[in-house]
Amino acid sequence: MPEYGYFLASEEHSPAALVEQARMAEQAGFRALWISDHYHPWNDAQGQSAFVWSVIGALSEAVSLPIETAVTCPTVRMHPAVTAQAAATSAVMTGGRFRLGVGTGEALNEHILGDRWPPTHVRLEMLEEAIQVMRRLFTGEEVNHRGTHYTVENARLYTVPDEPVPIDISGFGPKAISLAARVGDGYISMMPDDEMVTQFRKGGGGAKPVSGGTKVCYGTDREECVRTVHRLWYNELLPGEMGQVLPSPQHFEQLHELVGEDMVREKVVCGDDADQHVAVLKSYADAGFDRVYVNQIGPDQQGFFDFYRTKVLPQLP
Repeated sequence: MPEYGYFLASEEHSPAALVEQARMAEQAGFRALWISDHYHPWNDAQGQSAFVWSVIGALSEAVSLPIETAVTCPTVRMHPAVTAQAAATSAVMTGGRFRLGVGTGEALNEHILGDRWPPTHVRLEMLEEAIQVMRRLFTGEEVNHRGTHYTVENARLYTVPDEPVPIDISGFGPKAISLAARVGDGYISMMPDDEMVTQFRKGGGGAKPVSGGTKVCYGTDREECVRTVHRLWYNELLPGEMGQVLPSPQHFEQLHELVGEDMVREKVVCGDDADQHVAVLKSYADAGFDRVYVNQIGPDQQGFFDFYRTKVLPQLP
């Protein structure tokens, strides 16, 4: 049976608010934390986007829950050697309770230094090479590497955990799932799709953990919840590869009109019907996920945690 965790949204909340939400999540009975890693929010209405590694340091002192980035792109904005140092330090500070979730990223965050935004197949190549570099660095040995995409000279991490940091790979296309199965320590998906899980497991993932995440909006006024989701997280409902290729929050705002409130009502759990919240989490369990993370959209965080502590989590095995 899966464990259930809370998904901290760096794009929507300040660092102090994220730390307080983590405390509330632990008190409510959640068993783990995800935290997003962004340079920009998806739109200006979300309004935040702190440096995730600073927040993880604060989380390591505030809670005892396992923590994972969902997800970090270690290929463009952050060189894999620097990402490895950040991840190793996070693992030490959490006493080995840190996993590094990685993916091929979005132009929204990664283009900021003026680098070319590569096509998907190149980004997958870069991610695989980055993982190779980071794993070598996690050993604490000196690393020299000259590859297709990265050069590392005389690099050694002196602050490393007792065990190498596990690296889970996010993906929703066949090539990304194949990479996760072949080289990842686990697989991450935002969709409760059993075919994706099956591809991962049969492609070499075996019994490695599969983690998934979803967003909901708890509140006693369902229509107000719908409006909150439509204002803050309409980007979740945009079709195709827009999320990977659009370079700024303003570009996402230009597409707001493509997402109507009816789409939110259909696709996102809104309101205080406990059965609906339970059902969306069970859909991940039914698809074979080992850990499921849920994020509350909007300001009513205390109401959400009280609701899940008393009405939702007790119904989940």
